Amino acid sequence: MPTYKKLTPTSPWVDVATTKKDWDSADPALLMTMFSQTLLIRTFEEYVLSLASQGLVHGPAHSSIGQEGGAVGSVLTLTGRDYVNGSHRGHHQFLAKTLGYVAPDGIDPRAPLSEALRTVLSRSLSEICGLADGYCRGRGGSMHLRWREAGAMGTNAIVGGGVPQAAGFAWAARHAGTDAVSISYFGDGAVNIGSVLESLNLAGAWQLPVCFFIENNQYAVSTHVDEVTAEPRLSARGLGFNIPSWRVDGMDPLAVHLATGEAVAHMRQGKGPTVVEADVYRYFHQNGPFPGSAFGYRTKEEEQRWRERDPLALVSSHLVRRGILTEEEVTQCTRRARAEMEAVGDELLEPVPGGKPGQRQIKPQLWPDPDFRDVGIRGSLGELEGVRTAELSDFAGATQERKFIDVVAGVMHRRMSEDDRIIVMGEDVHRLKGGTNGATRGLSELFPTRVLGTPISENAFAGLAGGIALEGRYRPVVEFMYADFMWVAADQLFNQIGKARHMFGGESDVPLVLRSKVAMGTGYGSQHSMDPAGILATAAGWRVVAPSSPFDYIGLMNSALRCDDPVVVLEHVDLYGTTGEVPVDDYDYHLPVGKAAVRRTGSDITVLTYLAMTKYVLQAVEGGDVDAEVVDLRWLDRASIDWDTIGASIRKTGNVLIAEQGALGTSYGGWLADEIQRRYFDWLDQPVQRVTGGEASPSISKVLERAAIAQTEEVAAQLKKITGR
Repeated sequence: MPTYKKLTPTSPWVDVATTKKDWDSADPALLMTMFSQTLLIRTFEEYVLSLASQGLVHGPAHSSIGQEGGAVGSVLTLTGRDYVNGSHRGHHQFLAKTLGYVAPDGIDPRAPLSEALRTVLSRSLSEICGLADGYCRGRGGSMHLRWREAGAMGTNAIVGGGVPQAAGFAWAARHAGTDAVSISYFGDGAVNIGSVLESLNLAGAWQLPVCFFIENNQYAVSTHVDEVTAEPRLSARGLGFNIPSWRVDGMDPLAVHLATGEAVAHMRQGKGPTVVEADVYRYFHQNGPFPGSAFGYRTKEEEQRWRERDPLALVSSHLVRRGILTEEEVTQCTRRARAEMEAVGDELLEPVPGGKPGQRQIKPQLWPDPDFRDVGIRGSLGELEGVRTAELSDFAGATQERKFIDVVAGVMHRRMSEDDRIIVMGEDVHRLKGGTNGATRGLSELFPTRVLGTPISENAFAGLAGGIALEGRYRPVVEFMYADFMWVAADQLFNQIGKARHMFGGESDVPLVLRSKVAMGTGYGSQHSMDPAGILATAAGWRVVAPSSPFDYIGLMNSALRCDDPVVVLEHVDLYGTTGEVPVDDYDYHLPVGKAAVRRTGSDITVLTYLAMTKYVLQAVEGGDVDAEVVDLRWLDRASIDWDTIGASIRKTGNVLIAEQGALGTSYGGWLADEIQRRYFDWLDQPVQRVTGGEASPSISKVLERAAIAQTEEVAAQLKKITGR
């Protein structure tokens, strides 16, 4: 017979509830601020819903009415140097953090609002209404609220999407030697999402000071938590990752304050992450001014039971019971808050000309200028002004032959030696003598705290790196072992990192470099071989660079590491073993952003190419009878592509061939051909021609893989077809 031994969780899991004694011993100033914040947030949210009912909020109005106790109780444990981020239902979290930031000594509900407090309410309302004076200049609306100065790092419309970033804020705080902590707010719907679970694991493994704060409001839109999980006590998730966890009544702000205070103390002592689950209830539907019962998924009786436990009423009742405020003062405070909110709203609204009595509209002058539409998708590149640039053709120093892969590690060594803001992370980057290809050789020995071997969780560690970049003190360099893994982390790359600067108003730097290799031709099959350039070119916000020689790699990586935009650096396995001329001891030059290279001059046709395909194109041209001009694009994104060089070549040749290895469906040349034909139609003798791989992704079979990708033979055949030579 087998023997059995009962196993118990390594970390504690507790339920916290207050008693009358706790309320009696609470500092009156704390309770007054708790009441003030809850009242202001409630009044703000009610006003937003009134605007929504009048059609004055374009898009969603995700009210947090009923859930204020969780946000207020938890944020009152924080200081201005701590970080929070949240979800699409994040008005209360954002307001709690920003109100606390501008009034760190508390808020007296009996006093008129200070100008700083009124500004927070005004700018928050402006953002929700999509106006130019909002914190994100009208681009964020209800779901994207960010004020970096206050430590409010951004609410998020992708459920669970901001959680990995919060781990990044925590990493930056700890690495900088501070005791600052990070709290990420998300709901019951996000608890079962991969990015959240991956982040729990990563934070636990790395002992990061981040609190995973679960606002369990019982419903993901209309689906009850009991329907979608076998363990509705959601704080149990923490135990699986050895994270201490608290469960608390979120309708009791003092209980939340006490539980979160313990969690924050745990994190400030360097003991790692925490989980806090607060049971709360949203009084209204997912979006808008109607209760859930109006849509049939909740009963009026259920809603009434929760309303009887209202956090605002609970705090005010204890203030009255203790004699800190009278009933009349509570009423006066409520009237004053509503009057203040009306005054804030009146600054944004005006009567509709010729409209019905009481009908109002947003003042036209407060809307953003339509010309602001694309401003701030990327930065200005001012950070690269004045840097030293060099091309191999004009480099005056001593050079030597070096392997491409050795240069990858060499330039990173140089930059990390001179810039302690740079950190490197990825799977196995700290092992195997430089990862799976040697790209990080020697770095972990020299910079052990700045070369981070990650779990296999691209979504989590890419998002963590995004958080580090947005926090602003460090420059993460992320390695994806294969470019195909970008789809695993697609939310973080495209919805989060790529959109962050623009979404949050155009001024938030995102200095992140993503290195990833293209491995077609190596026999690794359909899921390890893609060329992502065509997809990346459609993703606004990313800059994309594709070095084809060791010399170029040094200069392009230096520019990427100085750039304050996120940059993807593509590397091809075909190039790793090749050699080329590089400086003997100069790894400090740059290649300009947006500058292509003419690898061969010619007059018959312009061939545009990049990465490893450059060498195949040159082989095809040198082995044939076509006088082709070969342009190595180097920079591939829309903002960085070198139209001057491309245009000059097209005006000379009148013909264009775009040559790439990748599959037809995700082809980079598709958008490029369209753009060329619209820009240079009058100079073209025929439509733009293309060489790509096949429709299918590469297979593992050597024969089928070769048939699926383009190389020298395909380029030579297309040149002959175009020119007849």
